[in-house]
Amino acid sequence: MNKVCVIGGGAAGLIAAIVSARNGNEVYLYEKNQILGKKLLITGKGRCNVTNKCELNTFLDNIVTNKKFLYSAFSSFTSNDVIDFFESLGVSLKVERGNRVFPTSDKSSDIVSSLVCELKNVGVKVINQAVISLESHDGKICGIVTNEKKESFDKVIVATGGISYPKTGSTGDGYKFAKSQNHTVTKLLPSLVPLVVYDDFCESLMGLSLRNVKITLYQNETAIFEDFGEMLFTHFGISGPIILSASAHINFEHNNKFYLDIDLKPALNEQKLDARILRDFEENKNKEILHVLPKLLPTSLVKIMLARCSISQITKVNNITKEQRLLLIKNIKAFRLSIKCARPIDEAIITRGGVDVSKINPRTMESTLVSGLFFAGEVLDLDAYTGGFNLQIAFSTGYLAANNL
Repeated sequence: MNKVCVIGGGAAGLIAAIVSARNGNEVYLYEKNQILGKKLLITGKGRCNVTNKCELNTFLDNIVTNKKFLYSAFSSFTSNDVIDFFESLGVSLKVERGNRVFPTSDKSSDIVSSLVCELKNVGVKVINQAVISLESHDGKICGIVTNEKKESFDKVIVATGGISYPKTGSTGDGYKFAKSQNHTVTKLLPSLVPLVVYDDFCESLMGLSLRNVKITLYQNETAIFEDFGEMLFTHFGISGPIILSASAHINFEHNNKFYLDIDLKPALNEQKLDARILRDFEENKNKEILHVLPKLLPTSLVKIMLARCSISQITKVNNITKEQRLLLIKNIKAFRLSIKCARPIDEAIITRGGVDVSKINPRTMESTLVSGLFFAGEVLDLDAYTGGFNLQIAFSTGYLAANNL
């Protein structure tokens, strides 16, 4: 039996503590907050998208950084295993659009409560203290230091999260611990975060939600990402599921410039869109274009679209030239926005970057530099798109670490 310290009471830490205790270890969970699972409570807009019910290859396709590293973790604790785990704790789950898995109650508190209850059932001792540093000797972990005392441990699992949502306790402690044990921490950036754009008309579109649109993200005129789904205009720019996923590919270093093209009618190619517009024009030939385009586009977007195409709002549709019509089609199929920056990292859902995985054994989550030291969850340089994939990273890596103590 090992005496085990798990640092961090989030998704990775909670599952690591439970599995480790189930395996017969004496487990202490250190969490500086008085509330466990504080970030879990706000995930999925308070509904907690615990995983995604898809095949392993699909999971790996949705990992942005270091996907090969996660093969063993995902194979050891799959999305079906996560579902079985929570249902065994009495939480009823449901599968929604995009294979996203939520508690049937739509309450993240049910997920957290089930984990906290199981902690007690398996005898994990929860210590509400901040860990200040790690102790190691001759390449082996030997304990921790809190703000009150030193404590000896045989094994330590660092599951402290990233630096997004710092009010939940994710303040980067794990990076400090890793560096103190000679691990490298890669550059930390926001991911799954809304984007700020240069285009000043976005404020007038605030609250407009676009569904079933396609986006293409360009870096210096080279397409680097495509997605289809829902997005939202805000007072500063754009947000929504497909925008958050696009943000995972944005890095403004080296003077990179980023643009986003929105295909407002992805189901129609240019020829079919032209035919649709001509039909609308024929049926409304004596009307001003301002009053005809809402048949095709959201009303709040019409004036902006006409201005971009240099078409007067009062032009009768029977006076629209072919060149104007083709320009309109071009902008409907590729409505371009210039991206200025991402919102601050404390507004990001997750952190991109973290403990360099080249010095972590992917089959065990153990440090290759310090024996008995393990890392799990967002503290590692791993990130994914929205849809339950990031929580699966946390659960799988936490489970794998606990099973290899």
